[in-house]
Amino acid sequence: MKRSRINDIMAEADEMIRAHGFVLPPFAYWTPDAFTARREDAAAVIEARCGWDITDYGAGRYDEMGLFLFTLRNGRLADLRRGGGMCYAEKLLISKQDQLSPMHTHVIKAEDIINRGGATLVIELFGSDDAGQFAEDRGGTVWCDGIRCDFDAGEKLRLAPGESVTLMPGDWHAFWGEGGDVLIGEVSTVNDDETDNIFRDPIGRFAEIEEDVDPTHLLVSDYLSWLR
Repeated sequence: MKRSRINDIMAEADEMIRAHGFVLPPFAYWTPDAFTARREDAAAVIEARCGWDITDYGAGRYDEMGLFLFTLRNGRLADLRRGGGMCYAEKLLISKQDQLSPMHTHVIKAEDIINRGGATLVIELFGSDDAGQFAEDRGGTVWCDGIRCDFDAGEKLRLAPGESVTLMPGDWHAFWGEGGDVLIGEVSTVNDDETDNIFRDPIGRFAEIEEDVDPTHLLVSDYLSWLR
């Protein structure tokens, strides 16, 4: 993805987020130079990989297959392993109309996916086989706003604004906006985007960046190269 396109997506996303009554934290608006100058103060943000995250899954077709994310807060895997402390994470996502977030599951993370506003969020679901792998012929059970919801393989949930679904490790899912763009909330256990996204098809989690202009704000995938 071109950096100029990423900058534009950030501006568009911030406008949509504000339109739905949310405001991102102050560090979201730091310039790269400000972030570099304050990297010691922001060590917890950097370590937790909070911040902007825009991906085309390495395919170069963002409008067709991609996702905007902003990690607001993220706990510590060490706390999760010992069963106490900061064991949670929270994100805002934007799924554009007909923009696919491809089929995947998680090994560790359980998550609530919440339609915070906009159009309808469609979530396609499959179950796992006995080894935890994608099973095209298996359904399962999820919880929609706390209510048990059994699904058949390939069934599509449609979440209106205010509705949510709880997904557990082994629940394979893909999603997209239907009828317009959707602002999504994600509340989950500790998030590890480096190792805990298991895709059905071999694709990348992060975009490859073409630096045609300077970044407006850093992506979480920029932290290693800019802030080390």
